[in-house]
Amino acid sequence: MGTDSTPRSTADTPREPAAPGLTRPERLDRLPFTRLHGRLLVGSGVGWALDAMDVGLISFVMAALAREWGLGQGQLSLLGSIGFVGMAVGATVGGLLADRIGRRSVFALTLLIYGVATGASALSTGLVALLALRFVVGLGLGAELPVASTLVSEYAPRRIRGRVVVVLESFWAVGWLLAALLGYFVVPLENGWRWALALGAVPAVYAIFVRFGLPESVRFLERRGRTAEAEAAVRRFEAAAGVEPVPSPTLPEAPKPHWSAIWQPKFRRRTAALWLTWFGVNFAYYGAFIWLPTLLFNSGFTLVKSFEYTLWITLAQLPGYAVAAVLIEKWGRRATLATFLAGSAVSAVAFGLAPSAGLILGAGMALSFFNLGAWGALYAVTPEVYPTSLRGTGSGSATAFGRIAAMTAPLLVPVIVAAGGLPVLFAVFGAAFLLAMVAALFLPELAGEALTE
Repeated sequence: MGTDSTPRSTADTPREPAAPGLTRPERLDRLPFTRLHGRLLVGSGVGWALDAMDVGLISFVMAALAREWGLGQGQLSLLGSIGFVGMAVGATVGGLLADRIGRRSVFALTLLIYGVATGASALSTGLVALLALRFVVGLGLGAELPVASTLVSEYAPRRIRGRVVVVLESFWAVGWLLAALLGYFVVPLENGWRWALALGAVPAVYAIFVRFGLPESVRFLERRGRTAEAEAAVRRFEAAAGVEPVPSPTLPEAPKPHWSAIWQPKFRRRTAALWLTWFGVNFAYYGAFIWLPTLLFNSGFTLVKSFEYTLWITLAQLPGYAVAAVLIEKWGRRATLATFLAGSAVSAVAFGLAPSAGLILGAGMALSFFNLGAWGALYAVTPEVYPTSLRGTGSGSATAFGRIAAMTAPLLVPVIVAAGGLPVLFAVFGAAFLLAMVAALFLPELAGEALTE
């Protein structure tokens, strides 16, 4: 994948000349979507889906361990949150490393880390060991997501960049659906949660493919002075599109960025808006979905029925991504993101007030539809707001700040439920979505614009 260096002959594919004087990123931006773009998208998307499968599995494992190990609400809260502590650390470090050693290298390393740790989790004999391993899993998961979206956005043609990143994000629904299927068919069996976690070791094997099968970012290569590698990568994509390559000017090697650069005056407003958006979305999404099977079980549904409802609710993520992928290039990033966040807020309140099983299912599916569509738009806009030298750092930092909410929300869920029940809990989630919506309105609109260098 991404390593096909054999250009198609001019007899097979008509070539159009490339405009002289274009930089390498500009040469990539003008290309149509080719088979190499598809390979990069699917290759990164599989890693994304495996990531989602791991995060989703813990929600089903929590429900199973509550019964098998007799865990209380406080212990379950720790289990639901500890991974996000690791994700906050991983996102910060992973973003910085992506701007220093490369997007592809960090992507492969993170897959290896969380794949090995997830497989080892299946052997846990007690809560302490499982918590320690879930922290390590979080380190890998936290770094992988912003790095993968940055890599894909830097190759995607400018006019459809947002749509391509939303499609990448839609692989999350595939992974969560796999987790729901494992939760429904495997976890209820004897030692089923162990078998489900053992399957989480697959990313460790997939990391080998990522390291050698996907291309490194052209923008990163240029900024590190690796001009020959950057040129070779661009020519592979031009050959796939039938475009004749021409020499590009060589850019000077960029200085290594410092983390604080994202708070310079020209980036301060967008950084604050991005961080608040990530915080609100993370708090509401992970607070709701990590606890969803357990909340349904505690509301009187059987374990299998709660898993079945979660499976149906998960399926609603797919059309949410599809609609967001269409609207993000028609309405723009900001309008699409704000609209889906507003829908998420209304759906969250409706879920908390739903008086019957049917309405609970319907409101849950609406929440899943709007929430995951918002995630797609958020991942599309995040890499766009920073220049190449800060893109990994900025994306990772915003993700890390969001993970603070992700680790806090599962801890607060039992407290809020005890104080006011599901209506109050999901009203709080609705307020978090509204916070994210308001913050999103302060993000720049960059649909159709080139990524800044």
